[in-house]
Amino acid sequence: MTELVHLDRADGVATITLDSPSNRNALSGQLQSELAAHVDTAAHDNDVRAIVLTATGTVFCSGADLKGAQPSAGVTYPDLLLSLLQAPKPVIAALNGAVRAGGIGLVASCDIVVAPADATFAFAEVRIGVAPAIIGVVCLRRMPPLAASRYFLTGEVFTAAEAVAAGLVTIACPGEEVAARVAALTGEIRRTAPGAVAETKRLLTELPAHSLADGFELAAATSARLFASDEARAGIAAFRDRRPAPWDPAAREG
Repeated sequence: MTELVHLDRADGVATITLDSPSNRNALSGQLQSELAAHVDTAAHDNDVRAIVLTATGTVFCSGADLKGAQPSAGVTYPDLLLSLLQAPKPVIAALNGAVRAGGIGLVASCDIVVAPADATFAFAEVRIGVAPAIIGVVCLRRMPPLAASRYFLTGEVFTAAEAVAAGLVTIACPGEEVAARVAALTGEIRRTAPGAVAETKRLLTELPAHSLADGFELAAATSARLFASDEARAGIAAFRDRRPAPWDPAAREG
């Protein structure tokens, strides 16, 4: 069986590539299973500091595989989205082209999204008689209500610039600049403390769901635990001594 998703690791970055251009990288059972497995591998690799999710062809992901095999019971679509959301490493989507329906769920589950300016997006579900139900769980955490209402209900195509305004894309730039923008972001991430980043990702997901009182309680407990950690002690000592922290690549270069 030909692999549909590839994993490459280099310089602290795990690049996961959807490679099923013949069906526009649709979410077949095989693609979902392989993607989830590669995310899990990268998430548990201590040498990996950031995960980049990209694709081959002209379409990043067209959503559900309506013409081929449906996802198996092994890895469900919610499982896949949770694997991206809960990965203890920053996940950057480096888009290569159009994104439709369930593909937008993948995008909304990433922490940072870089898109070529000519990429297009659409919640096409309502045009084939279904609803953007599961992807709504993640997209509604990103999108302002009026943008969600418009694009969910009309199914219209919208641009990368409009996706930025709608909270789905972080950076829209010329296509030839996407790789450089992603490389710059991963370079910055490699300077951060791994444990602190993992905790920050958790807070980004969990804090909005708490009341103010519960949010402050969770934040205070997390802050106290982190300040007492070996990682924080090393980072604060490096700051005071005006030298790179142990996890910063500059510490190994100096």
